[in-house]
Formats: sequence, structure tokens, C-alpha cells
Amino acid sequence: MAVAVKEKAPKKAAKAVSKPKDKEAVSKLRIRVRAYEHKILDQSVKQIMDTALRYDAEVVGPIPLPTEIKKYTVNRSAFVFKNAREQFEMRIHKRVIDILNPNAKVIEALTNLSLPSGVSIEVKMG
Repeated sequence: MAVAVKEKAPKKAAKAVSKPKDKEAVSKLRIRVRAYEHKILDQSVKQIMDTALRYDAEVVGPIPLPTEIKKYTVNRSAFVFKNAREQFEMRIHKRVIDILNPNAKVIEALTNLSLPSGVSIEVKMG
């Protein structure tokens, strides 16, 4: 009876793969917009996008983020009817806009932008 013996091939050394470096460093302005009402949020995002596009900035987004839902349960009665409860919820809608390689005019225009009340904005340079 002949038994076939398989020879193991030598393992190849793992090569370090380097990512191609961009000639230009990409600076990014990340804008996070939050509001309780989605209609006001969408109007504000449109206003930000129009302002950025007016100054020929490259815009990525708006990217919708998951809606944050905060739920509260409250007793209707204080003493006898403990099982009677009411539930309330607050929904916080969020969007992200990235502006690639913003120039000074874009940043100045965005800082002078007046948005409706109830809309909060976080701006990060990265």
C-alpha cells in the first residue's frame, strides 16, 4: 500500500501594504446639526449647503444619523392608581455635513449664518 505524503509549501512572508499618500492633505470641516423637528432641521441643512456651494466648496452630505429617542414614563396619579401611567418621548433628529478643503470665505459665511431657534450646531476641524 502506497501512502502519498504531501509536502507543505513554505509560508510566504506577509508584505506590509502602505496606503498611497495623497499629495495634498485634505482638511475637513464636519458640521453636526441637531433639532427636535425634522422640517426645521432639513431647512437649516439646505441653508448650510447653499452657503457652502455658493463659495465653490466641495460638500459631502447631508448624512442622516439615527434619531435619538428619549422616553419618559410618568405616573398619572400619585397615590391609589399606581398602574395608570403616561409615556412621553422626545425625538432628536441629527445630520452630518462634511465640507472638504474649506477656504476662509466659506468659514466666514458659515459663522455669519443665522439659523432658526431649536437647531444646534457643532463644528469640528479635522
